[in-house]
Amino acid sequence: MSTLGNSIKLKSGVTLKNRAIMAPMTNMMSFFVGTITENELQYYSLRSGEVGAVITAASNVQEIGQGWEGELGVYDDKHIKGLSNLAAAIKKSGTKAILQIFHGGRMTNSKILRGKQPVSASKVKAERADAEEPRALTDDEIIQVIEDFKAATVRAIKAGFDGVEIHGANTYLIQQFFSPHSNIREDKWGGSLNKRFHFVNQLVDGVIKSVKENASEPFIVGYRFSPEEYEEPGIRIDDTLYLVDQLSDKNLDYLHISLGDYKQYSKFDEKKEQTILKLVHDKIAGRVPLISVGNIQTGSDAKTALKDSEMVALGRVLLADPHWTSKVLSNREALIRYTVTEEERDELKLNTGVWMFMNAMMPERIK
Repeated sequence: MSTLGNSIKLKSGVTLKNRAIMAPMTNMMSFFVGTITENELQYYSLRSGEVGAVITAASNVQEIGQGWEGELGVYDDKHIKGLSNLAAAIKKSGTKAILQIFHGGRMTNSKILRGKQPVSASKVKAERADAEEPRALTDDEIIQVIEDFKAATVRAIKAGFDGVEIHGANTYLIQQFFSPHSNIREDKWGGSLNKRFHFVNQLVDGVIKSVKENASEPFIVGYRFSPEEYEEPGIRIDDTLYLVDQLSDKNLDYLHISLGDYKQYSKFDEKKEQTILKLVHDKIAGRVPLISVGNIQTGSDAKTALKDSEMVALGRVLLADPHWTSKVLSNREALIRYTVTEEERDELKLNTGVWMFMNAMMPERIK
């Protein structure tokens, strides 16, 4: 079993100094055009240096892929300078900087897109309040999306990042192509499970190729995925096991599962014999490292999660205590701060969207 303090050498040749990863978390700190802010740099800098790697919040590869206000952009060369500052802020004491690249697809609205209609795999609304009907991407537009993910990867390389994470989770565009709910196409991009994987396949191969052609040093490529959907029809565990089986044979550095709790079982599994994390880890069978995530609060949680993964991603605990990693690794867990007061916000660089997120999604952290 891996231990939290152990280093890990990835396929690309990059070595992470330990198995603790800062999870990608929406912070809504960027300017409205997607450029980095000083607040954002301070927020990441404070949480760097101790973890093995920091995965940034999502950065959109196309303007029409913007999912929310205050989102980081990587869709144009104008972002490279700000991204360079971000990479430098993260890369302290050996921590690796990984830029998460994504496209929101239908999970946005025309207001955020300044009057433009959202796009997706098919003309199918998301099952959420106030969802807008998206426009189905044309074949040429799909090819362009893949090209723009590749271009975003090149910008990350130029900006000095150590890697990119392809965001194929949380119901955004990549997942929309893989899902039978959002993809009802009848061409090569949809239909059967294999055809719904076609977009993922082409995109991942394209990003890996771009790295090979443009990176002069080892560069990480990871992929994040969500294992299930509530929708009917929707992604189920069997679909996900097919997905990870295919991705595990590619030249990826890691797969990153998106879970609310690392101990959770499938919503559709009445027997509850194995956790989702174990099912996925067993399917991967050592071919590529897996990052676990979801309610990892203590060193004991991390140790348990590492039974079925090679790394652990930390979210909420790093918001409240940026020094969680060093305290766990030095047996000082009693000193970990799990809650935040209004007076401590500035000290912890919890501005704008992060504080809104904590109030809405984790009120137990606010005291």
